Amino acid sequence: MNSKIVNKDSPINSGINFQYNPFKGFIYSLLATAFLSTNFVTAKYALTGFNPETFSLIWVSAATLYSFIIVLLTGRIKQLRLPHHAVKKVVLIGLTTGIGMLLGWSALARLDPSFTAFLGRFRPVLIIVLSFFFLGERLSIKELPPIAIMILGGCFSALGRWQIVGTGVILVILASCMSAVQQLNAKMVVSRIHPNIIVFYRVSISIVPIALWNFVSGKTDFSVGTSFYLVALLGAFLGPCVSWLLMYRSYRYWFLSYSTIINISQPIFVLPLAYFILSKFPTNRELLGGCIIMIGAFWLAWIYFLPKKNKVELLRNTLSSKMKGV
Repeated sequence: MNSKIVNKDSPINSGINFQYNPFKGFIYSLLATAFLSTNFVTAKYALTGFNPETFSLIWVSAATLYSFIIVLLTGRIKQLRLPHHAVKKVVLIGLTTGIGMLLGWSALARLDPSFTAFLGRFRPVLIIVLSFFFLGERLSIKELPPIAIMILGGCFSALGRWQIVGTGVILVILASCMSAVQQLNAKMVVSRIHPNIIVFYRVSISIVPIALWNFVSGKTDFSVGTSFYLVALLGAFLGPCVSWLLMYRSYRYWFLSYSTIINISQPIFVLPLAYFILSKFPTNRELLGGCIIMIGAFWLAWIYFLPKKNKVELLRNTLSSKMKGV
């Protein structure tokens, strides 16, 4: 039975009303993760033609067009006028998305797509830390061992190869920081602003830092083959549009950390996609290091997940007792 939880400044849902439905939350998160995984393949292929700066500009420009059409077709054009209290958060979502894309695509251009996906599992750590500071969620000493294991996996993967992969590793971590910030802010506004609207502003505002960097760096170059454009346009629909429409919907049905747990499984999707489509597979060291990172990530997610079951049940019981008293 679904329960509508009306929460006033509770730390576990950041003061936002939402319909707790773990089944819908799981399905939306899983589908979002699957579509998001295509980024590593479509973008990696396109980056063999485009440089990261130009590719980022094409990627978000196409995604802006797609997302606007979706807003138009779903009859939500009037909702583009944002509530005053949400403007700053939505702008921050767009800016961090743009910066994160520039960093992330620069990393992907240097690294194997599966290895990049493994390194991206540091995002849950960042989300948990941010949730502690901004949502009042818990952070305990029990979470330090799995974090240490993840760091160990990352160090093992780069051991003896830092000059080759070092820059890419740093770029992935910085991109993960940007992604964590935008996901945190999206969670704060998604119950008051429809996901279609957030996705539109996410990609449209991200054009600003990307276009600015293209202008400053002078690296804009559109002289590539047609196949690179086609793959980039396809990827821009599957990744920044479809995947985030689904991901933001999942935030309406359960907690941000739950969606993060599902997203940890992303390398499981990326590995076969990269192998069968691009014929790319991580080295033995990268694969082993990535598995170590995954172990730490799932351990951390499990520690973080368990106590929240009790919190949800407590909220449900409290709501039920109030309903009975009416």
